[in-house]
Amino acid sequence: MRLGVLDVGSNTVHLLVVDAHPGARPLPAHSHKAELRLAELLDGNGAIGPDGVEKLVAVVQDALQAAEDKGVEAVLPFATSAVREASNADEVLARVKAETGVELQVLSGAEEARLTFLAVRRWFGWSAGKLLVLDIGGGSLEIAYGIDEEPDAAVSLPLGAGRLTAGWLPGDPPASDDIRALRRHVRAEIARTVGEFSRFGAPDHVVATSKTFKQLARIAGAARSADGLYVQRELKRDSLTTWVPRLAAMSTAQRSALPGVSDGRAGQLVAGALVAEAAMDLFEVENLEVCPWALREGVILRRLDHMGSA
Repeated sequence: MRLGVLDVGSNTVHLLVVDAHPGARPLPAHSHKAELRLAELLDGNGAIGPDGVEKLVAVVQDALQAAEDKGVEAVLPFATSAVREASNADEVLARVKAETGVELQVLSGAEEARLTFLAVRRWFGWSAGKLLVLDIGGGSLEIAYGIDEEPDAAVSLPLGAGRLTAGWLPGDPPASDDIRALRRHVRAEIARTVGEFSRFGAPDHVVATSKTFKQLARIAGAARSADGLYVQRELKRDSLTTWVPRLAAMSTAQRSALPGVSDGRAGQLVAGALVAEAAMDLFEVENLEVCPWALREGVILRRLDHMGSA
């Protein structure tokens, strides 16, 4: 059957259309994206303002039309941290349902981490052993660890690249004092969770997902997206540590000219790099591999599992 997963994230609203059935890997058929940056549209009270809600409704309507055009039989809609943590989340969800008919499932941070972990496990298989999975989104950082398809530990931290950029780095390029303050904040937040994972022992394989890690790997020399899903892409901590001060000294326009960096994400790349570097350092990761599957694929795989068991 043809499924669509509608991901209302902190940066983008993304409809991924796949051809899938239980027991087979989902094959991408179409992708429809709109940059909304909900994480940056919160007002002083933590609410998504009227303009943001109007844009969200319009983008969801466009995604539904795209799903219909592509012959999607079922749409799996979900929302992540930007909606989850908005002070008017219930009002926003009700408005979306009333005007589009879509009832967004709001995932908890732990659910995000578990579903992303499932996708990574299916991609690499059992031979990858104990996995440590890192995922930097627009609103949060997810960390998960385990040897099975369900992680032994999974946490979500409010360290998304969009959220941190809006709250900590107003300059373009950001001021050095702001960079240092954000670096201290990020490392203190991540350090609180390290003990929860270290008791399980060292991972056999460390994997990162998300646009932030893909872009950091690309500017550090990894293969282009055009080279295909099955090309191995890695990010070394030494390379990242070299790039962090260089990225911090650049303007958004200069970062957007780097290979693999999109205009919409260039402004968030410094914050994302600080989070990536801190996670790799505090978890003592010298090298990680970038996985092309992440949360959306995890949602699809979980749906297929339920269909198969039914």
